[in-house]
Amino acid sequence: MAWKTLDDVALAGKIVLVRVDINVPVENGSVTDATRIEKIVPTIRDVVAAGGKPVLLAHFGRPAGKPVADMSLQVVLPALTTALAGLRVVFAPDCVGAVAQAAVDAMVVGDVLLLENTRFHAGEEKNDAGLARQMAELGDLYVNDAFSAAHRAHASTEALAHLLPSCAGRLMAAELRALERALGHPDRPLVAVVGGAKVSTKLDLLGHLVAKVDHLVIGGGMANTFLVAQGIEVGKSLAERDMAGTAREILAKAEAAGCKVHLPVDVVVAWEFKAGARSEVVAADRCPADAMILDAGPQTVAELGSVFAACRTLIWNGPLGAFEIPPFDSATNAAAVRVAELTRAGGLVSVAGGGDTVAALNKAGVADDFSYISTAGGAFLEWMEGKDLPGVAALQQPG
Repeated sequence: MAWKTLDDVALAGKIVLVRVDINVPVENGSVTDATRIEKIVPTIRDVVAAGGKPVLLAHFGRPAGKPVADMSLQVVLPALTTALAGLRVVFAPDCVGAVAQAAVDAMVVGDVLLLENTRFHAGEEKNDAGLARQMAELGDLYVNDAFSAAHRAHASTEALAHLLPSCAGRLMAAELRALERALGHPDRPLVAVVGGAKVSTKLDLLGHLVAKVDHLVIGGGMANTFLVAQGIEVGKSLAERDMAGTAREILAKAEAAGCKVHLPVDVVVAWEFKAGARSEVVAADRCPADAMILDAGPQTVAELGSVFAACRTLIWNGPLGAFEIPPFDSATNAAAVRVAELTRAGGLVSVAGGGDTVAALNKAGVADDFSYISTAGGAFLEWMEGKDLPGVAALQQPG
């Protein structure tokens, strides 16, 4: 990949505009999960250590192009200050113009400046060149450390990168290296695990992957649609019956590409969708007419474990069942534990991403054992679909 990192640019004495994603959950005026804030710390500290002055650009919520008091980034200032202990963190109530410029001018080495929500300006989500020019006037260099926002062509993620010498921050660079290792130039065999509720939301993903991977594991509600496509009845299970033809097309494309598709061979069925509901394990083609499939069964998990053991690289997006509700988290947990074991043993490179996936792996207690966990949602999915991400493509421009 032809993009620079912090190691390729001179930072000393420079005002460094750093695009970060600190769109974190907040309740009652306090940050409840500072994970995204913690992940940008290495980039900020490295800029300061090299003699640069980091100026942070970020969005928060969806204010629709105008200032909204309860979507001010000022709410994250305490959590950011805690994460950057030892550095002085300052807030400016705008991200462009005289107010922002005055805050930049007042900085000394060791300061970190957080600018107000970029989405308070209508030009941000329109990728407006004029707004990007105003941002560019504040700094000497541009660093994108927000892979999770890289699928959006916004002023602070795309247009700005063309106006200043640009590079990837530590988090962005780590993400891109991990993704390149997983799907760009993977060690084979390569297996992809794709779960979730609906085939319709992951059509592009499935269509792209069957031409790229050696094994495709389909789980969650979308597996039911593929079972229906093969003439198997699934009772009251979630299934997009109108997508059966599309599912058959994907299976045919997979066969032509030499990709083996793995569907559940046994399933866990229940008559109620609630925690602790009475459940049974049945063959995938024996779902009772009045029951619903809520998880993959133990034989399926055992077979997947053998597939994982035979592979060298794994990418994972989406749970294998209704993982939020026990006991229907069993297949996802067991499969995740197996991947973690193989990764720890050095036989498997494992990369996972997407909100539900990260939650499921955290719930299984194995997230730290995967080779890489992407906290990006839409950007990770679009990368798996083979789409160009504007925020990444912009970094590959000369300058």
